[in-house]
Amino acid sequence: MAFFAAARQGRKDDAELGKGLWRRAHDRFLRGLDRFHQVLEGVEDDALYAELVEIANDLAGLAVRVRMVCVEAQLRSPSDGLDIPGALAGVHRSLSKAGNSLATTAEAAAMLRLAVGPVPVGAASVRRRAESVFEQIADAERRLAEQPQES
Repeated sequence: MAFFAAARQGRKDDAELGKGLWRRAHDRFLRGLDRFHQVLEGVEDDALYAELVEIANDLAGLAVRVRMVCVEAQLRSPSDGLDIPGALAGVHRSLSKAGNSLATTAEAAAMLRLAVGPVPVGAASVRRRAESVFEQIADAERRLAEQPQES
């Protein structure tokens, strides 16, 4: 059954996100979320785990917003390749930065997981990196909203 659900989701993604630039931005963000959640599996310190789970949940809430931006961008400027449309270049740049920031957030969580002994400041470094992801998604939404829709 999971195979058919995945196939249906893939067709839905193709229809809503295309197969180009916007699909890649969306999928990259989801891979970053998956990576962050994989890092959580190895955290043994209960207090640190609780902090990281809270951050992970906050970041997971962004997935819907990222999808909405990518779907709208695909509607306005359909992409089946890797060419960045000039009018939405800022939107793409913000999504790309968010994907990079999410990867560094997962990396910071992994470094904490590997720390020996108690972590004196908890997940503060991870939270700081996660905040940049939120800012970049908000920037992508703002840039998309500022861009006039073509008639």
